Amino acid sequence: MIKSVLLLSLKLSLFCYIPVCAFAQGAKKQPLALSLEKAVLEDKIKGGWAGQTIGVTYGWPTEFLYQGTFMQDYERIHWEDDYVNRAMREFPGLFDDVYVDLTFMEVLHRLGLDAPVDSLAHAFAKKEYELWHANQVARYNLNNGIPPDKSGHWLNNPHADDIDFQIEADFAGLINPAMPEAVTAICEKTGKMIASGDGYYGGLFVAHLYAQAFRVNEVKPLIEEALQVLPPQSKFYQCIRDVLAWYAQEPSDWKETWWQIQKKWSEDHGCPNFVFHPLNIDAKLNAAYVVMALLYGNGDFFHTMDIATRAGQDSDCNPATACGILGTMLGYSQIPSTWIDPLKKAEDVPFSYSNYSLNDVYRVNVELALASIVKAGGVVGKNRVTIPYQKTVQVPFEENFAGHYPKARVKVAKSFPQSYQFNFEGCGVVLSGHLQKVDNTVSDNAVQVGLYIDGQLVETASLFSNANMRRPELCWRYQMPDKKHRVEIKLLMEEPGYQLYVTDYLVYASHPQTLIPYHHD
Repeated sequence: MIKSVLLLSLKLSLFCYIPVCAFAQGAKKQPLALSLEKAVLEDKIKGGWAGQTIGVTYGWPTEFLYQGTFMQDYERIHWEDDYVNRAMREFPGLFDDVYVDLTFMEVLHRLGLDAPVDSLAHAFAKKEYELWHANQVARYNLNNGIPPDKSGHWLNNPHADDIDFQIEADFAGLINPAMPEAVTAICEKTGKMIASGDGYYGGLFVAHLYAQAFRVNEVKPLIEEALQVLPPQSKFYQCIRDVLAWYAQEPSDWKETWWQIQKKWSEDHGCPNFVFHPLNIDAKLNAAYVVMALLYGNGDFFHTMDIATRAGQDSDCNPATACGILGTMLGYSQIPSTWIDPLKKAEDVPFSYSNYSLNDVYRVNVELALASIVKAGGVVGKNRVTIPYQKTVQVPFEENFAGHYPKARVKVAKSFPQSYQFNFEGCGVVLSGHLQKVDNTVSDNAVQVGLYIDGQLVETASLFSNANMRRPELCWRYQMPDKKHRVEIKLLMEEPGYQLYVTDYLVYASHPQTLIPYHHD
């Protein structure tokens, strides 16, 4: 009788996809490998990609419309029977959450799971899709001699804390089901070229949520498991811990937790575009919305997606992430027909800048996942797979913009034919703008500029007017002595047909700024 009960318990645990533990000799608890039917594995992989695609489509009309506020309950979010196909036709760039992932998947499928980082970087840097923020700086860096392990570092990439890697790390978890060591290894290759610090932790956290969703079937334990990869002293970790605590205090009102997130975590210190601005694409803030949606959605696909969207800010990427994770946990077969039926109509349509349709993605991902299981020492049988247990290992701590506090943003909004000079007092500065054509007949050649700090040439850079080759900011410099400085950026030789356009400059101080009350006489 006892043996029968134990066998039944084991079968139920495997059916629920929760890790099974047994006592080895010596009474020490040892985690067991995860055994899944192949059909279940495939259903979960499909659910991850389907959830992500449905979520980003649902959030399509809301992106960045709600900046520092949430969408009211009476505001209806549109959906229709052929909405995914419509989005693919009318706004193919909406699916950057998907097609950047596919860039890396294509390389892994072609060269294998051990594809060198240089091949992954080359594919990313040479793709024709338009990129922004951390992604575009990384592409610029890679195309201009900065190696992949440094192109995402905050000293080389002012957008290193932005959401970019967080929205394109899904593939790393989906090709490495329930294998955290393998997830971290591929994130180390792909994520470090795009971000560092909290921006990197965002992608790493999301990838681990996907991977653990093959093993864990409850939201809170899933979040706890994925958090183990992050260093506790990081602000990203602390932010997610706060969301868990606020949910425990008020488990029935997501808006109360939203307010707590705003009060503590809505300040952006890094992104040159959105410091001193209500729009915020900081990784940890938007990840907090994702975690909030997963917790309050309580396993319901629609409610999870709706909360992630109504929370605002990057409100197409956040439901994409939340629904991709939940779709992996639930499986494709458990996504309600309201959402899955419109998706099915678009599953044979290739994504922009990719040869893959969703049906191709499902197939390729399954192939890669099976190869990853075998590589890790698992077993792939005819109808079942056994995934070896891997321990989640915490990654090292790094902090972007440490000792840098936003002090001022100075608007310029002017063109300069040869050079621009200004003075500031602080420890860091980011000069925003672009190379501007004044003669459209000139070709898109590299134009050399020099950055001079206090009369010394500290950097020579190439600027391009072409959108895909551009440097999103003209120049930046951190970790300077906190004092008065003279800055000049100038064309190093006369370039007929080109001039500099300066948008503004952002100044950092080495200590928090104290509010000085305004006294009216």
